[in-house]
Amino acid sequence: MKANTYNKKSHRKLWITLAIIAVITLTAINFIFVYINDYYKANEKALAALEPSDGVEVVIDENHSVTFIPEHITAGLIFYPGGKVEYTAYAPLMHELADNGILCILLHMPGNLAVLDVNAADGYAEQYSDVTDWYIGGHSLGGVMAASYAAKHADAFDGVILLASYSTADLSDLGLAVLSVYGSEDGVLKLDKYADNRKNLPADAIEEVIDGGCHAYFGSYGAQDGDGVPRITNEEQIHTTVDYVKNFVKARESSGGQ
Repeated sequence: MKANTYNKKSHRKLWITLAIIAVITLTAINFIFVYINDYYKANEKALAALEPSDGVEVVIDENHSVTFIPEHITAGLIFYPGGKVEYTAYAPLMHELADNGILCILLHMPGNLAVLDVNAADGYAEQYSDVTDWYIGGHSLGGVMAASYAAKHADAFDGVILLASYSTADLSDLGLAVLSVYGSEDGVLKLDKYADNRKNLPADAIEEVIDGGCHAYFGSYGAQDGDGVPRITNEEQIHTTVDYVKNFVKARESSGGQ
């Protein structure tokens, strides 16, 4: 009798435990689903920039990453999109960089989070072996992940381009040139973390602050929660960013990669 009572209690505890685990699992899955599907979407201007133009070919590969190929290539850039931002939102920036001779590979990320595929850049530079000068970069969280990748593959790149971002990996003595750009009205970038991680960049890293620029305007996806109020247009910030990147790459070329 006691054995039967004990078995019933044990089975009941087991079912209660399994039910609790099931509820927790379903809650976690639901949270992840909601979190991943709550992201900033590319606007119409961004989607239009996915179309080819005179002098720029646009190729979408099996991974859904997008390559903007100029007619006359001077350098290559592999770009990691910002966290919870639809990657195609950076098409206007990539397309304009390609207009200036820089082949741009805009990486698609699972769940719109570069942290879920830090090694997404693997193999892309090898597909364009005629390009001799390569850079890697990204926006916000994407920049952090791009810098982390660069730290482990420094020999593959000439430099790192950080947009409203910073490097938690030590790039200070790897021979990589670094360009850091952010907007004066950025309300998302944590400037204390930015300052704390400055030690991870080489002493000659170039910093540019876009007067009137904000966090979201490196892409084309509208306003971002917590961001400051921009005093320039999205187009102006993209144009200015392109100028900074173009000059950075040219300076590196003219110095012979030193």
